[in-house]
This record gives sequence, structure tokens and C-alpha cells, in this order.
Amino acid sequence: MRKLIPAALFGIALASMFSAAHADEKKVVIAYQTGASPYVAGIADGNIAKKTGWDIEFRRFNSGADIFAAIASGDVQIGDVGSSPFAAAVSRGIDVKAIYITGGAGDGEALIVRPEIKTPADLKGKKFAAAPVSTDHYQLLAVLKQEGISEKETQIIAIPQPEIVAAWKRGDIDGAFVWDPALSELKKDGRVFLTSGQVADRGAPVFGAFVSTGEFAAKNPEFVSDFVHVVDDYYTSYQNDKAAWGPDSENAKLIANLQGGTAADNAERLKATVVVPISEQISSKWLGGGNEGGVAKVLKDTAGFLKDQRKITAIKDSYAEFADPKFAATIVSSN
Repeated sequence: MRKLIPAALFGIALASMFSAAHADEKKVVIAYQTGASPYVAGIADGNIAKKTGWDIEFRRFNSGADIFAAIASGDVQIGDVGSSPFAAAVSRGIDVKAIYITGGAGDGEALIVRPEIKTPADLKGKKFAAAPVSTDHYQLLAVLKQEGISEKETQIIAIPQPEIVAAWKRGDIDGAFVWDPALSELKKDGRVFLTSGQVADRGAPVFGAFVSTGEFAAKNPEFVSDFVHVVDDYYTSYQNDKAAWGPDSENAKLIANLQGGTAADNAERLKATVVVPISEQISSKWLGGGNEGGVAKVLKDTAGFLKDQRKITAIKDSYAEFADPKFAATIVSSN
């Protein structure tokens, strides 16, 4: 009996170690940002973790640049980022793959200015802000270039969004390229000079995307496919059932509980969501198409712009390897 008990305990210990190791294998850290996105409702009520069956730790960040810093350190495996920090990060050697497009350019980001700034010429001599290496930062610089205004003729500061709102309220800046909740704050006594969609139409397109580290995607293809499937369910619901996302909806309340503001505030912010249908995502318009794919082209063009602006030192010959449509394609095949 004395021999059997230690053996039994040893067996239990081995089983516990195996279970713990197995649990660790099914744990992932996913980053998201401030603002209202359909999938945020699934973070708030735990539905994304429940449907994938994984232990997911969701962490909120103020910018894509912050998310990439966490990815580089190994703290985050998947994150929702903008195309500008995406282009900068992969140009510097970070290995990530775009796995799902969370939004195209639209009204959800905009250059907000003081009411007295009415024409492009009025931008000269003014002070503007944007989150560091964000899509907003990229488009702010693009606006100046499009209008033939050099950075020396204005003052551009790169600071996090909470600091932008504080600087605006103090009167320290004349404008800023921002997204919600900062966008709503600046709109209260400012005016929209240009939206992100308008800047994109003028030649500086941007997008938002969930990216996964190459290593994590290679080791966990089933989870990545399940994750993008669940995320897409929220975007499909938003696109097809607007009533389920209105000011009195449970979804809007869930987002408000996590991101702040009222349910009505977040329902209004959701209207800026530019949903990219999954059939388009896997096509050459976005994730597919290799070098001719939309994501690859935008990343390369953005990297070229950032290099010209001395934000990065080198660009790659191709950015096709940083877009992977196969995970999103499983949604189409399952349907």
C-alpha cells in the first residue's frame, strides 16, 4: 500500500502537469484599441473566448504602435492595428500576417480643426497632433503633402490620443487627426476638415486589420480560423441587422461597458464602421493576390511614404508575405 500511494500521487501529479501544459497551449493574448468595433461586444461578454474554447486575455492599447511594441516583446500574439504602424513594423523586421480586415477608410477617423481653419492655406503655421506612427499620423502627413505644405510650415506632434484631447482642450493645438473617443470630443467645438475616407480617395488609403505573429499562426491555424470566424459573425450581424446595434441594444451597452461612454454614444460611433465582406477580404482587393493584393500594395506604398518622411529607414521589395487569406477563407468554405 505504501508503494501504491506514492505511485498514485505521482500519476495524479503527471496528469495535473499535462493538463496545465495543455491549458497553456490554449492561451493567447489579443490586443484591441479604444473605440467602437462590432467584435468588442464579444470581448465584453466573453463570447469570443467561449466560442473558440481558448483562454483569451484581451488587452486594450491606445495605438497600433503600442500594440506592435507588445508583439515585439512577445507579450501579444494577435492585435487589431492600422496599416501605417503595420507597414512600419514589418519594414523593421517584425513577422506578422494580416488575417482579417477590421475596417476600410471612412468617417471613423478624421482631421478635426479649429473653426477658423477653413482652407488648405489656413493649415500653414498651425500645430497639429496624431498618435505616433498611426494611420492618422500617416494621413495627416499625407494631407500636408497633398496640399503642397511642408512639415516645416506646420508643427506636427506625435502623442497618444488621451494627450491629444487634453492638448485640444487647453488650446495647445489647432487640429488633430483622431478616431473615437477623441474624435467625438474634438468635434464638440471643432470642425471636420477631411475624413480618412476622403484622404484615402485622394491617394493615401488605409485599413485596419487583425494581425497574428507568424509563429502563432503557424502553430495554431485552427484557433486563428475559429477566431476570425467569430469576429466576422459580429461584423456580419452589424451589416445585416442594424437594429441589433442601435442605441438601446445589448451590443451597444456591452461596448459602452468596456470602452466607456453611453450605449447611444457607441451606437453612433459604430456607424463609422466600414465593413469589408469576407468574399472581398480573401480576394485580391485585400488579403489575396500576392504582390498585386490590396493589403500588400497599401503596405508597400505606406512604407515608401514613411521612408520619405524618415519614419523608417528601409522598405522591402514585397509585402505580400504579410497578408494571409487562408484563415478568412475557411469562413467561406464553411458557409
